[in-house]
Amino acid sequence: MKKLMIPKGSYGYLQNRKLYTVLRTLLYFTISSGLYCGGYVITGSSKNLLTIVAVLGCLPACKSLINFILFFRAKGCSESLREVLCVYDEKLLVFYDLYFTSYQKNYAISHMALKGGILCGITEDPACDAKEAQKHLEQMLTQEGIRNVTVNIFSQADTYIDRLSRLVKMDVEEHKEREGIVGLLYSISI
Repeated sequence: MKKLMIPKGSYGYLQNRKLYTVLRTLLYFTISSGLYCGGYVITGSSKNLLTIVAVLGCLPACKSLINFILFFRAKGCSESLREVLCVYDEKLLVFYDLYFTSYQKNYAISHMALKGGILCGITEDPACDAKEAQKHLEQMLTQEGIRNVTVNIFSQADTYIDRLSRLVKMDVEEHKEREGIVGLLYSISI
């Protein structure tokens, strides 16, 4: 049961949510099917109250199916990148497996780090435009009223690791709206 409880921002979150949503979807459709079949067996006809309940039960089942499709498309941090980046887990505030959605595009961010007013991340998805993801996050921070945050999204691992190394060595104060930044990242990602 503990395996189903990986929190958002932790490594393996997206993979975990795929498993959770597929199990939930199967359970919901099984309940609806069972209600329909039970009503049919009892009355000998599909014209009964349990058929209505079964059809209404398909609404949360379909919503869960849509969530599964969304999580199925999302890719998390690879194990090889995680092995390289795990040394920064204790030194910085880090987030794994963030998948941001917007009206135009989706942005798969494998790893992000926050120190002071500097937020940087890396995408491993070749279809993800790092500059567009950076603009999207800057826009979201501005809309939330959070100022003085520098956002950098990288697509090359070497450049990102170099940036993290410099970030660890920097002596900066914590951003006054640190909790707001973390809350925003969690609220705008799946």
